[in-house]
Parts: sequence; structure tokens; C-alpha cells
Amino acid sequence: MVKERKWIIKDEADPETVSVLTSELGIDNVLAKLLVQRGISTFAEARAFFRPDLGHLHDPFLMKDMDKAVERIRRAVEEGTPVLVYGDYDVDGTTAVALVYSFLKKITPNVDFYIPDRYDEGYGVSFQGIDWAAKHGFGLIITLDCGIKAKDKVDYARTKGVDVIICDHHLPENEIPDAVAVLDPKIEGCGYPFDDLSGCGVGFKLVQAYSSRYGIPFENIVSLLDLLVVSIASDLVSVVGENRILAHFGLKQLNENPRTGLHAMIRLSGLEPGHVTIDDIVFKIGPRINAAGRMESGRVAVELLTATDEAEAERIGSEINKYNNERKSIDREITQEALEMVQTGACLSSGNATIVYSPDWHKGVVGIVASRLVEAFYKPTIVFSKSQVNGLVTGSARSVHGFDLYDAIESCADLLENFGGHLYAAGLTLKEENLPEFCRRIEEFIGRTITPQMLTPVIYVDSSLDFDRITPKFVRILKQFQPFGPGNTAPVFLTENVYDNGNGRRVGADAGHLKLELIQESQPYRHISAIAFNKAGHFDHIRNGNPIDICYSIVENYYRGIANIQLRIKDIHDRDDLF
Repeated sequence: MVKERKWIIKDEADPETVSVLTSELGIDNVLAKLLVQRGISTFAEARAFFRPDLGHLHDPFLMKDMDKAVERIRRAVEEGTPVLVYGDYDVDGTTAVALVYSFLKKITPNVDFYIPDRYDEGYGVSFQGIDWAAKHGFGLIITLDCGIKAKDKVDYARTKGVDVIICDHHLPENEIPDAVAVLDPKIEGCGYPFDDLSGCGVGFKLVQAYSSRYGIPFENIVSLLDLLVVSIASDLVSVVGENRILAHFGLKQLNENPRTGLHAMIRLSGLEPGHVTIDDIVFKIGPRINAAGRMESGRVAVELLTATDEAEAERIGSEINKYNNERKSIDREITQEALEMVQTGACLSSGNATIVYSPDWHKGVVGIVASRLVEAFYKPTIVFSKSQVNGLVTGSARSVHGFDLYDAIESCADLLENFGGHLYAAGLTLKEENLPEFCRRIEEFIGRTITPQMLTPVIYVDSSLDFDRITPKFVRILKQFQPFGPGNTAPVFLTENVYDNGNGRRVGADAGHLKLELIQESQPYRHISAIAFNKAGHFDHIRNGNPIDICYSIVENYYRGIANIQLRIKDIHDRDDLF
């Protein structure tokens, strides 16, 4: 079912530049090649890459409206105006709310937070949330990770005597809400030097600006960076430029002195304290925090992230862990139903896009199911369910590399009640009677604009590598390329003609993964451990002593304080099938 992925070796880096860096830095030429591939060609650039510096963060007042936002908060603090920190229910939104709320709590007692209910209110700023703020006497709302499209909500808030500051990072529409201040680096004419901040990142810039203006030492807000790195990793923004600096120091904070709630999450996720990586956030911490908003309420996540009592954090964390287990069970069931729909032709579309719908599916997991279907069929995918509250059909969309699915959805805006999102992930709401026409038009749009190349899953390989190059020094320097993420992905290596030493086995609850001890034919005395997730289909070929080619990343596994080098295999080609 899953399409075989094509391996493409990246273009060779300029050999002269690689040679100079190899000599000046005293590193393996493969590592120098990786630097050049990342646009680093001098010793000074390499030093800046390997040694991120908080002093290189941009001036937050370069962001349009930052002066206005800071001034309005100052006035609220001085006048005792109650402030409501309002954010989305996903990881980016809840970490952003926790970050700004934690900061404001130290400068004013008149602050609370609000997370809209995923099912009663839906995504973003809601009329219900504004009514709640007005009823409880809040004179200022600060939105985080939402609000850039909330023109009517901002106008409504004004009629209730409530001011709004918007902090968002999503693409704006033509008309910007008439808020007190709108902070969004993607607004045309904003002029901020880095436009790929997460929603939490925009919130941090607001905090940084307020601190700078009113004499709060920068050191006092560094402790907030553990929240920010969770946002950066989970929201899949690029880990370059300012985000790389923030993520680097966020990981440092997360590993050395995490806040009480994140410390509980690290324990409950089974992670090794002090050795948490971006991958650990993406696959372990982020999904657990997300599960609160998916299965219960995002408010629970903020309560965890702002907890100061260890016992309370442990209690909330255990509750969130339970939600995550429920989420995984529901996710598996719905994924299976969706796969069967496509295979039996019971889906809405399986042509240029995969579109499935069931009114009974749990709205909180349709995004995960959409990602699973992209893995299975490698097409732009939309999974719809039906709201039991308002009867509207709500969908979660995921795309393939290179295809702007947001643009496709926007082309059908006249059929939609609401939509929002990014290049590769979006959410949308529409009336059920509009669903057939929407499917017809989205199919037609994708058919006109997608290319065969976009429909071919690809693994980009940074370099070929022999096992004898994988030394402790090589791995130590490779670790300094972290934090990895979009724009600075973990290097992928290719080694050909390798064998298992005979101890390979299937592992995992469903025996779907492979644990291998590999030998490269040219170096028969060097064994190296490897894990291959969801690759058990290759087991018989490997067990019979046949060679394979592998592409993989190199990781360090920690167990009881002991580090072991391991290959994390991304794909396997059986040699018999390769040519």
C-alpha cells in the first residue's frame, strides 16, 4: 500500500570549500560537506552555527505594532485592568498561553487565561470567549496562535468594551482586524527580519519587548524558553535563524532546569532527563500535550505547563497521559476505517486527493488520521467529521511535499464557513450540503496544479558513508548540528551492501519493527546497532543473509545514563530489488 520512496542524493558540495572547512575546523570531510550543504562556507559562519548566541536575537520592536502592544499592556498593569490570555488548544497555542500568562502573572495579579473548547467553539477567537471575557470584567484580551482572521470578533469585542492585542503567525487575509495591535511577522509591510516564528515565538517576542522597555533583565525570561522549544518542535516551523537560537537555548533549559509540568511530562514519556531532543518533543511530549485539547480541554495542558507543585503536575500529567492513550486507541480505529473506505471505494475521493468522511469520527484525531493516509497513499488528504454541536462538517487537511494545500482550500473559500492553516496542514468547516461541490472543485484544482514529482515520496540523502567513519568524535560533532527540524533536518546517510550479523529480530507490540546488528561487507569486524520502524516486511530477506542498502540518521540512545550510537533506519532497499 505504501509507495516505495525514491532516494535522491543531494548535489555534491563545492570540493574546495569542503577541503578548506575540513582543514580549518579539523573535522571529517563528510561533516564539512554537511555544513556547505547548509550554506555555511567560512570558519566564522561555522562558529556562529555551532555556537548559537541569544545576543543575536532580533530586536522585538522591529515587529509592526510592538510599541502599541507593549504600551497597552503597561497601561493595563498600571490601571489594574484584568487581562485575559487567549490561545488555541494545540501545543503551539497552549505553550504560548502558558508562556505569556506565566510572565504577566509576575507583574500583575489581574490575569487569567482562556482556551476555547475544540467542540463547542472551534478554532480561534470565538464570540463565546469574548462574552466570557466581558462578563468576567476583562478589559484586554491577548490572543496567541490565533486572531489574524478574527476581524468580526475583534469588532464585537470593542462593542463589549474589550480591547484586543493579536499575536499570531498564520497568513493574514486582505483585511487585518482593527485591534489595538496586531503582531504577526507575515503581515505585509511588517518588516520583521524573520517571518517563521511559531505562535509561541510571537508571544515570546512580546514578552522580550516588554522586558526590554521596562527594565526586566533578559535573564529573567530565559526560563520561558523550555515552553518555546516545545512549540517550535511541535508546530514544525523552520529551525534556522532566530528559531535555531531559541530552540538551542530552549533545549538547554528543558534538559537542565525544566519547569515542573514539563519535568513531569519527561518522566511520563519515559525519556532520559537531561538528554531530551527535538525528536523526543515531536514524538513523545508534543502528542501528549496535544491530547488534552483533542480529547478533553486544552485548559488542562496550560494547567500542567503552569503548575508549580510537583504532586499537582504529576496528577495532571497522568491525566493527560490517559487522554493520550485514549487518543491512540481512537486514532487506530478511525485510521483502519478510513483505509477500508479508500480501498472499497466508499470514500468521497481517491483520485488526485484522498478525501474521507464519517459523521461519527472523533474530531480530535482527524488530523492524525489524515497524516496516516498521506503515508499510505501519498496524496493531498482531507479527513472530515461532523460537529455534534452545530451540525457543520469539519475537516483536517494534510499535504505532500511541495504542494500548497492551503492554496487549494482557499480556492474554495466561497463554499466554506471557516478555514485556516499552513502550506502543508489546514483546518476547514463547511455545511454538509456543500461537501460534494467542494470535493469536485478541490479535485479539479489539485489535478491542474500538482506534478508527478510531488506525488513521488522522496528521501533526500546528504551523503554516502562507510561505517568506519562513524566514530565517537564524528558523532560528537554531528550532535552540534542540532537542534534539527525543517530547514536543518537531521543528516541522512546511505550505506550500501550491509548485512545483519544473525541477531536481527522483529520488535514492538505488533512485531512491526526491526532491531538489527549490521555489518558492512567491506568491514566485516565492525558491528553497529540499528532500529528500523515499520520495516518488518524486510525481515525474511535480511534473515536469509541477503544484503541490503540503507539510508538512516545517526542517533545516541541513552539508557540509565549510558549513551550508545544507533542507526535510525529511514528506508531499506533489498539488493535483489534495487536494479
